[in-house]
Amino acid sequence: MARMPGRLSGQRSRTSLSLAGLMTCLAALLVSTGVIYLYVDSLQGAAEQAGYPQTACRPGHFKISSMKSCAAWLQCAQVRADVRQLKLIGQGAVKKVYLAEWSGHKVALCRLASQDYLEDFLHGLSMLQALQDTAVVQLVGFCAEDHTFVTEYHPHGSLLNLEGVFAQEQFRFHDTWQIRLRLALDYVSILHFLHNSPAGRRVMCDSNSLEKTLSQFLLTSDFRLVVNDLDALPRVEVGGGLLVKCGHHELTGDFVAPEQLWPFRNTGKTFSDELMPGYDEKTDIWKVPDVTRFIMGAVRGGDLVHFHLFQVHDECKREDPKLRPSALDVLRVYRSVYSTMVRDALKSRDAL
Repeated sequence: MARMPGRLSGQRSRTSLSLAGLMTCLAALLVSTGVIYLYVDSLQGAAEQAGYPQTACRPGHFKISSMKSCAAWLQCAQVRADVRQLKLIGQGAVKKVYLAEWSGHKVALCRLASQDYLEDFLHGLSMLQALQDTAVVQLVGFCAEDHTFVTEYHPHGSLLNLEGVFAQEQFRFHDTWQIRLRLALDYVSILHFLHNSPAGRRVMCDSNSLEKTLSQFLLTSDFRLVVNDLDALPRVEVGGGLLVKCGHHELTGDFVAPEQLWPFRNTGKTFSDELMPGYDEKTDIWKVPDVTRFIMGAVRGGDLVHFHLFQVHDECKREDPKLRPSALDVLRVYRSVYSTMVRDALKSRDAL
């Protein structure tokens, strides 16, 4: 009996050592996971900056849902025979969008809504063909003579639905500043892609209000963004003197960039499309802070994100478009803030 205290002491010592070892392993696992995540994210970012192709399939092919291999874009005969229209899920001035089924997969079937917008519809289709990338919704097939095309279906719908999606019980776990900031990063990354696309420098003209801008992006099932609506994506060449005007009517409001407003509005002079000056892709940059503010919402930790992004957002709102940063400049800041905040969060967790 006299030896029992010594045995108990030894057992406690071994138990303490085991617990300490376990905690050390867990901490190391958390840190290594974070480092690997950041490393992979930085590699993907570097690839995007370099303009490396990110699509999984070669041009003219697609792979959606549980498909094991890529398939060629569906042509008219296949779209007519194999794509089954189910129900209307969206409609705009240019096209109607239906939930449809193809070969057991849910897809989005897009049809021309009005002959008045045939040119816009065909432009959107041509942009989808030319800009296939992870930043853009996947084109599944098309039939130009029927004014129809098919894309990948994303059940969460547009970015407008973000708060509604996060309000659902099964998705509340994803409602974190990390996920929201990553979505904002995706948004800026898409702008960078469009401003440096294979089809030239493109401007998002269908973005004259916050709601309209948000509706141009789809929220994927793994909470990433892809741009979906490319009907109004004119090309700009600043050096070649090719500027754009988003529509032929006067634009108003605080959301659009100052250069998109009628310059003689305070003089009483009637708006004239012929006298309205053109502008470039820096109009997209002006809108970045407003879109990011919506994406971040009221999530815990969002105030710190806004603090870190304050300077670059202030630069985005400069009146002179030439003084605003490029999409790549903004993207670099966003990536830096994201990496720094994730790293700091890992250090704080490790300290606990």
